[in-house]
Amino acid sequence: MTTAFGRTAFGRIAFGRTASDYRAHRAGFPPALLDRLKEHGVGLSGQRVLDLGTGTGTLARQFALRGCEVTGLDPSPEMLAQAEALDGEAGVKVDYRQGHAEATGLPGGAFEVVCAGQCWHWFDRPLAAREAMRLLGKRGRMVIAHFDWLPLPGNVVEATEALILEHNPAWGNGGGNGIYPRWFDDLAAAGFTGLESFTFDIAQPYTHEGWRGRIRASAGVAASLNPEQVGRFDEALKVLLKARHPREPLQVPHRVFALVGTRP
Repeated sequence: MTTAFGRTAFGRIAFGRTASDYRAHRAGFPPALLDRLKEHGVGLSGQRVLDLGTGTGTLARQFALRGCEVTGLDPSPEMLAQAEALDGEAGVKVDYRQGHAEATGLPGGAFEVVCAGQCWHWFDRPLAAREAMRLLGKRGRMVIAHFDWLPLPGNVVEATEALILEHNPAWGNGGGNGIYPRWFDDLAAAGFTGLESFTFDIAQPYTHEGWRGRIRASAGVAASLNPEQVGRFDEALKVLLKARHPREPLQVPHRVFALVGTRP
């Protein structure tokens, strides 16, 4: 299993197909996440950070902007190309490598922080946790973070998830609450100690166009469906938004979750 690929009844999930929408429309982690992580000794200037499943570099770039020395790893060359372009616009430099979280090929003990943002569920988790342990020096920190939309009764997320299931019945990522208790077991089993977590909620604004792009960039749509199916879904979402959620920008509730573990 890898950061970019999974499987559904429609075939292989390939986030590379969504790279342009991912870059343009998928909101990155809020800066408040980095502020909170700093309280846990993560994201300090000069720290060597490895971002697993970096995608378009949304988390890697934030660490780089705070003075960290960042390496980003992802199996998708399309995603890494978008990440490099965004870094150029932001005026930062990240060392991007194509590879897999479970067997990075990077030297052991080379990093002070290993993080995985919005991607831990795509990995072979026990292997990825053991690899992170190998990559960290003593007292190094492992961070698993998520930034998830919240389906609440009557809101745009609930309606959108129902529409995804109409067009892709194999999609299984709906109905979440943004909290991941199993990740504690993953890190504890790999030998991490001092596990701590935190959550906070924010409203993320999206225009109709931006929300449609955000949903196209999800695993259940353009990463799984063929272009004709994606077009039908996108038109249906456009009609739904106009009829049921016409006000712009949409205020989409999201939950930030972070789990921090320490290498003994």
